[in-house]
Amino acid sequence: MSAEKLKLVLQGGSQVEVEPGISARELAEQVNGDLVEKAIAAKLDDEVIDLARPIERSGELKFLFEDDGDEDSLYVLRHSTAHVLATAVRSLRPNAGIGFGPPIAAGFYYDFDVEHPFTPEDLERIEARMAEVIAGDDQFERREVERSEARQLFADDPYKIERLEEIAEGDVISVYRDGEFLDLCRGPHLPSTGRVKNFKILHSAGAYWRGDERRPMLQRIYGTSFFERSKLDEHLRLLEEARKRDHRVLGKQLDLFSVQEDVGPGLIHWHPKGAMIQFLLRRFLEDELLRRGYDFVYTPHISREALFRRSGHLQAYSEVMFPSMEMEGEKEDYRVKPMNCPGHMAIYDARQRSYRDLPIRYAEIASDYRNEKSGTLHGMLRVRGLTMDDAHIFCRPDQVEDEIYGMLDLVDYIYGSFGLQYGLDFSTRPAKRIGSDEVWDQAEDALRAAIERRELNYAVDRGGGAFYGPKIDVKFLDAIGREWQGSTIQLDFVLPERFGLTYVGADNRKHRPVMIHRAIYGTFERFVGGLIEHFAGSFPLWLAPVQVRVLPVSDELADAAGSVHEALHEAGLRAELDDRSETLSYRIRDGELQKVPYLAVVGEREAEGGTVAVRKRGAEKKQVVLPVSEFVGRLAEENRNRTLG
Repeated sequence: MSAEKLKLVLQGGSQVEVEPGISARELAEQVNGDLVEKAIAAKLDDEVIDLARPIERSGELKFLFEDDGDEDSLYVLRHSTAHVLATAVRSLRPNAGIGFGPPIAAGFYYDFDVEHPFTPEDLERIEARMAEVIAGDDQFERREVERSEARQLFADDPYKIERLEEIAEGDVISVYRDGEFLDLCRGPHLPSTGRVKNFKILHSAGAYWRGDERRPMLQRIYGTSFFERSKLDEHLRLLEEARKRDHRVLGKQLDLFSVQEDVGPGLIHWHPKGAMIQFLLRRFLEDELLRRGYDFVYTPHISREALFRRSGHLQAYSEVMFPSMEMEGEKEDYRVKPMNCPGHMAIYDARQRSYRDLPIRYAEIASDYRNEKSGTLHGMLRVRGLTMDDAHIFCRPDQVEDEIYGMLDLVDYIYGSFGLQYGLDFSTRPAKRIGSDEVWDQAEDALRAAIERRELNYAVDRGGGAFYGPKIDVKFLDAIGREWQGSTIQLDFVLPERFGLTYVGADNRKHRPVMIHRAIYGTFERFVGGLIEHFAGSFPLWLAPVQVRVLPVSDELADAAGSVHEALHEAGLRAELDDRSETLSYRIRDGELQKVPYLAVVGEREAEGGTVAVRKRGAEKKQVVLPVSEFVGRLAEENRNRTLG
């Protein structure tokens, strides 16, 4: 008796009945012969499969084509390109250990265990060998194997054996071969290596196996690939632009910050110019918070472990908390704080609260410390010492929507001041959560209502909320289109319960307040790092650590230049007098390299006429002669209005 036929729904809604075991390629031949040449893979419901893979169940089937805008198609391409990379490395270094080779957001990588790190010359040879593999147009051949056979096939590959042992009993074990290279892999892949067209090896770096610094250090090769050459060229152009904007390079060039080896990795030293940027960001935000009814608080850098045990942070986040410290004469150890919410709740709980007191908005520019793994540290973007613009709002349930609305308004005002475009991710209740459905309904409805009152676009991350409440994540785009994590707004039902927080309601009974965590910048380190890259170091006038440099043409004009410098200083502008003995062209060039917004040159005619020759950053060699008073007035107005241009 023949097996029951499968029912497949194709694109456009047409339905076909087929025998079990038919491949997507065979189906394409039956439906439309042109599909065989054009398709690269197929998608059965939510699973992307090879064209040659047998179909064993009914469902919706979609053919995938060469399309740089389709995430599934790019995934197949980049996964296949990663295997081409591994094929090339194994042919050049037969003894190389093979780790993982997954697609990532903008390309792919593959980890290798080799005696020496890859040099730029090695990467060139590997890229050339990849081109040869692609020209060979070998088929990607998939085969399902038993566990015992897989152990034999990869007996000399300890990393593959480790991965093999993690595959659950009963799960399919598949291997792929292209040419001489065999890999343990789930797929899917292109029909053949020749379908990889436009690729580039980018760089290599050390990476611990499985991200564990106790495991071997492997060498990771990064690359990318696209179906269209123009898309690859544009991607490489953006990568080059990103390299020029690297906050670590600009931070050193502009003398903004450093990480000192003697002090430790992940601990930022803010140099005077970087500290000025942080000061300006603080003052900007703090002035706005005062206007919006926040109260500032300050909490200790260390607390007893009992506080973090009560909050649950010790149990949930101990791996990123620094080790406990013994205190002489104390029975309990102390910890440096990784976050500020326990301290803010202690302040709230210091006295009885009434419903008339709410909402209470506590804000703190706080220093926190998290023991991030050294391999994850990255300039200012991933650090161990964090400066957070943290706030916690305690309110009644009926006040939540208005509080969220106010926070979104604050986000819009602050981000708009930097010219940042942003979007929202609204994360809803996960499967494992605390609190009743009624409470979650009320909380999610309040967040959604606030977002829609602001008429903001948002994406819903269903089930992506924390177990203690729904949240809103703000993602902003920089000048070259990269997405950065920004503000977070988080409802919390757990901590008020854990700490027994209450307020006396109008009914003279005690009620539990709702707690909202929020940060606008997130951390100053990450936000400033992002701003450095967004502006490529060319900060707008109001945020530039040095707003104008005054340059006398000669030593004889130093006094006249000094008078201009004094006028700028008295107007509250951050000016420098550059009267070094270097040539004027050298000092102008240095001011340009330091990305100073305005250079004010004082020559004989300017000194006699009470004017300055002004060069604006980015205006090439154009200069405008202005009366000193007019120049100072223009800059003062631009500074006051926080003009971006």
